[in-house]
Amino acid sequence: MTDLDLLHFEQLKKDVQAQYLEEYTPSYDDISKWKGIDIIYFQEDLRKKAKGNISEKSFYTYFKNSPVTKLPRIDMLNLLSIYAGYDSWYEFKKQHLFAGELLQDEKDLNDEEIQELEETINQLPQTSKTEVFSQKTTPKTTENTDLQKSISENQTISQNKNFNTSEENTLTEPNKKFIKKNAWAMITSVLIIITGVLGFKDEIFSKEYKYCFTDADRGVSVINTLEIKVFKENESPILFKINPGECFRYSTKDKILKMQITAPFYEPLTVNRSLENAPKEEMIEMKPDDYKMAAYYFSIKDVKGGNPEEQFALIKQKRKQLENLISNNAVIYQVYDNDTYGIETLDKQKYITLVTTPTTSLKNLKVIEMKKDGGKIISIKFKIANTDEKNK
Repeated sequence: MTDLDLLHFEQLKKDVQAQYLEEYTPSYDDISKWKGIDIIYFQEDLRKKAKGNISEKSFYTYFKNSPVTKLPRIDMLNLLSIYAGYDSWYEFKKQHLFAGELLQDEKDLNDEEIQELEETINQLPQTSKTEVFSQKTTPKTTENTDLQKSISENQTISQNKNFNTSEENTLTEPNKKFIKKNAWAMITSVLIIITGVLGFKDEIFSKEYKYCFTDADRGVSVINTLEIKVFKENESPILFKINPGECFRYSTKDKILKMQITAPFYEPLTVNRSLENAPKEEMIEMKPDDYKMAAYYFSIKDVKGGNPEEQFALIKQKRKQLENLISNNAVIYQVYDNDTYGIETLDKQKYITLVTTPTTSLKNLKVIEMKKDGGKIISIKFKIANTDEKNK
């Protein structure tokens, strides 16, 4: 090894760097500053183009330090030369001779160097193998040959592939500069698009479904506020409240919809839908609970009569009907909107007395919840709305 070999190796590293920068844009143009992912991509490109590899340790040893004080093994030199566009390390040096440099022909290599070359032949392309074997088998001559003349006249010089494509490189150079200059802007734009898609993926991929509700017996809209619980896998139910006469709109990207629908005067209904081929609008029938509806009707029925006797008869009839509908152990709650009362508990007789006493406030009675068991009403929750609330 000579100092000139070390200088040639520094030249080779620049050619390797230039070759890689033709197709890739690492973090830094200077190969000595590459690290991490840049080295991995370079190793992959080296395997692809030169059919060989160098370890990360070797990269740090020979590329991170400049100038180097130790020359790599011949197999690594040949591998890097092939990657840079030459047939071998020897051919690279041949095309980069310094002034006054005499290059030792490969046929004058000693036995140890020849053995080292043989060990790396299998890692080189077929063209390089043929050349090395032919150089090894050429008999030595005792003739004192002018090596400088031999280089220029007797041997075929392999041209650098980069030189053959200089015109193409000139044409594509503006494109490369444009790409390098705008690389971060393009990457940022892509990241913004990806972030937007991920952030709004539910809205982008969701479909909206509309469900309206009708009284199955009467063919009219349900008269109660509906409570709808939507069940999602591995999540707590989501509760929606739908006013009388309104439809339920729900957006989802799921393939299955499960919801439970309840209303004071209707039987609870559980709906399971496969949304893959489901219509976007659907009418759902709610079966009325006639027992609950009768109790509500008798609670708000006007008991005014033409004369006291007729009015008394109507009140008596209404009380009897409610007595039959409501259990003796029924739990009845009246809800208030103010902080003073909040909620009050009534027994069956107090409730019947309240709703059979002719007052205009009964017109604003609103049943919030009513439960039935064994043919009797066992629970009632109601409120009497004030005039302002009724008009809302």
